[in-house]
Amino acid sequence: MLTAIAGINWGDEGKGRMVDLLSSDYDIVARYQGGNNAGHTVINHLGKFILNLLPSGILRPEVVNVMGNGMVIDVEHLSKETGKLKDAGVQITPEHLKISDRAVITLPYHVMLDCLEEERLGDAKFGSTRRGIAPVYSDKYMKKAIRMGDLKHPEALRERLRGIVEWKNLTLQGVYHAKPVTVDEIYDWLMRFGGEFMDYITDTGVYLNDALRQGKKIMFEAQLGALRDIDFGIYPYTSSSSTIAAYAPIGAGIPGKKLDLSIGIMKAYSTCVGEGPFTVEMFGEEAEKLRAAGGEYGAATGRPRRVGPFDVVASRYGVTLQGSDYLAITKMDVLSYLEKIPVCVAYELDGRQIQDFPYGDDLNRAKPVIEYLDGWNCDIGHCRTVEDLPKAAYDYVKFIEKAVGCPIRYISVGAEREDYIEIK
Repeated sequence: MLTAIAGINWGDEGKGRMVDLLSSDYDIVARYQGGNNAGHTVINHLGKFILNLLPSGILRPEVVNVMGNGMVIDVEHLSKETGKLKDAGVQITPEHLKISDRAVITLPYHVMLDCLEEERLGDAKFGSTRRGIAPVYSDKYMKKAIRMGDLKHPEALRERLRGIVEWKNLTLQGVYHAKPVTVDEIYDWLMRFGGEFMDYITDTGVYLNDALRQGKKIMFEAQLGALRDIDFGIYPYTSSSSTIAAYAPIGAGIPGKKLDLSIGIMKAYSTCVGEGPFTVEMFGEEAEKLRAAGGEYGAATGRPRRVGPFDVVASRYGVTLQGSDYLAITKMDVLSYLEKIPVCVAYELDGRQIQDFPYGDDLNRAKPVIEYLDGWNCDIGHCRTVEDLPKAAYDYVKFIEKAVGCPIRYISVGAEREDYIEIK
C-alpha cells in the first residue's frame, strides 16, 4: 500500500498534523522532496514540535521514517532538529530513521548565495526562506552537488570539494563580492554535522522495495503544496522541487512503483507564505482577525502568512494536480468566529468570470469573485462526529466538497492529534 499525503494549495495546509494522525496505520513514512524551508507543526502528548526536515512519522516509535533522494538536507539543521526531539524523549535511531545516500546536502555556501541573491533583487525578490534551497537544487542539476553517500568516502569527498569550491568562489567573489569559502571549512563542517548521521545513511530504494515485498504499508509526505510545484505552481514564485504526489515514489527511492492512494490536504480558508500572486488575499483588520484566529505564522520562518477566504479555483486545480482520491480539510475551528464566511467561487479576468486556474500575467490580473455562506458562530472543537457539527458547519464542508469535485473524508477541528472527525 503506497499512500501520498500532499498539499492542495500554497503549502502550510496542515500536512504534518494529518501524517502524524494517519501514520498509526502505516509501517513507514517517507519524505520525498524539499529541505528545511518549510515546517510541519505537530502537537501530541509529547508536546509541540516543528519538523523542518524529519518526516512527521518520527513521533511514533513504531514507524520507520525515510528521508528520500529527492530531499536536500542541511545536516547542521538536522543535527539541531534531532537533538531537540531526543531531548523531548523522542526515539531516533538508525533503525527508526533511514537517510538516502542519494539525498543532496545543503552546504553553507548555498545559504550564503540564497541570501546574497535575495538582497541583490531588492523589491523584486522571490520571497525565499534564505535556507539555500534554490542554489542547492541548482547544483544538483548541474552535477556539482555533494550527496549524503559521499560522506562515507572522505578522501574522495575532499578531492571533489576542491573543484566545486573553486567554481563556487567564482560566483561568491566575482558576482557578489563576498568572502570566499575554503575546502577545509566546508569539509570540516561536513564531517562535524554529517558524520553524526553516518549510520543512518542507506540505499532507501533497496530498503523500501524490501519492505513492500514484506507487505508493509508506506506513506509519502510532501512539503509545501501543489501551487509551489516547480513545474505546475505559480512560477517563478515556487519551490525548486516537485511537490506533486505522483513524484513521491521517485523522490523516496522507488521510481518503479505507483501510488495506490493520494490524500489531499487543504485548509478551510487560504494562506500563503512568501511572494507571488495570491488572488484571494485579505488586508487590514479583516486579515488580522483571521491571521490571529488561525495562528498564521510560518513554522520554518515565523513570517506572518498572507490570508484569505477559501479559493475554489486554486483548490480545484490543486486537487487535479495531486490526483486526490479524497481530502482532509484542516482548521475548520478557526472560522468559528465568523457570522458570514467568504468563499472565492470564481475569478474575474478582463470582465468575464473564469473557473480554470490561470497562468502568468493572467493570474496577476485576476480578481476574486466572493460569495458568503452562513457561519456557525460557535466552538466546534469538541465535535467528533458529523452529527456533532452545527448544520452550517456541515453545509460549509459539503459546499467545498462539491465545488472542488472531491470527497472530504477528514475534518480537523483543533490542533491536538485526536481533534478531528472522520466521515466514513
